[in-house]
Amino acid sequence: MIAVAAGVKVLVATKPVDFRKGADGLVALVREALGHDPFSETIFIFRSKRADRLKILAWDGSGLVLFWKRLEHGAFRWPPVSDGVMRLTAPQLAALVDGMDWSRLQARDVARPTATS
Repeated sequence: MIAVAAGVKVLVATKPVDFRKGADGLVALVREALGHDPFSETIFIFRSKRADRLKILAWDGSGLVLFWKRLEHGAFRWPPVSDGVMRLTAPQLAALVDGMDWSRLQARDVARPTATS
């Protein structure tokens, strides 16, 4: 599981990328194709064409972190292929990395208390 600090955005590049790219190649992709700063408080997720692999790129304040995962069976649940990015929540990221269907996660509605007891 990956812990996401408060204030950190999670962005998924919805179009598959060449998985031969390392950290430097993904940094260039974030800047040029996605139009984002790879050294910001943002986690970038990339998918392979086969949909069974993902790479996560993040800046932790002292260096780049590159996380790679391949599912042994099945495929990750990805948003439809298109140009651009899609935002995920921290729980959705955790579900995606675990190979679960992140799109079914919904935040619970919590009623605001009107008085203290």
